[in-house]
Amino acid sequence: MSEINTSPSGWLADISLFYEKRGSNTKLVHREQVGPLMVQRPFYPEVGIAHTYLLHPPGGVVGGDQLNINIHVAPEAHSLITTPGATKFYRSSGATSTQTQRLNVDDTGFLEWLPQENIFFPNGQAHLNTQITLHKNAHFIGWEMNCFGRPVLNEIFENGMVTGRTNIKIDDKLILSESMYIDSLDETKHAAGMRDYPMLGNLFIYPASEGLEDKLRILIDEHFHEQTGLFGNSDPICGITQIDGLLVIRYLGYQTEPMMACFSTLWQHTRQHWLGTLPEVPRIWAT
Repeated sequence: MSEINTSPSGWLADISLFYEKRGSNTKLVHREQVGPLMVQRPFYPEVGIAHTYLLHPPGGVVGGDQLNINIHVAPEAHSLITTPGATKFYRSSGATSTQTQRLNVDDTGFLEWLPQENIFFPNGQAHLNTQITLHKNAHFIGWEMNCFGRPVLNEIFENGMVTGRTNIKIDDKLILSESMYIDSLDETKHAAGMRDYPMLGNLFIYPASEGLEDKLRILIDEHFHEQTGLFGNSDPICGITQIDGLLVIRYLGYQTEPMMACFSTLWQHTRQHWLGTLPEVPRIWAT
């Protein structure tokens, strides 16, 4: 492991993971890390699929910290990556923390990118940058869940700044480019696009098909108004868009648990549609 950066500008944490098919299993064949980002050894609750927990031992991100995550999945390899808990972006006196994620999936590769939510404390300063590059014959399902403030404690994201950019390329063609700019969820400002909801989530699925899209739309419609369904009784907003073979499910809500339940269920049914069986849900989500 390289030396850890403890300069006044914040911690540098950088990790690069390369997955490759070896025999009947996917193996983590190359790993480089600097600072407080690490992974446990992959394990195999499902044949051929490497489940990996991405860890950030400090437990939170402060102003000036830099988190860089690089994932590469080679042909025929299949990796599932999640985190053991939320990533917390704490209050800042002015310095901006950054989280950069670069996800690359080669021809016939398969990546499931399923981190738990980001929580942005009031007066936080953060920038998120996600770059997803897919081969046209790859499979990808991934999500991002962002919580502004701590609604369970009635704590509103009244001040602070969170910006972000998510780009998705397929065969080097830019299919989706989205930006995020949140400087307040104060009722007097009505943050654009958020409609005063404190939580924003996006679920990305590639490749899309008419059958899969219909299945997910029906699943959402069936449960949307049921208090015991995917969304609980939190009255969220959820919808699906298909963009050049990419499915984007967008979610606005008040609670983490219904959003996680929704995305997890849609993920499971997507995997079943693709591979014929339901996936093994990471045990860490139940702790």
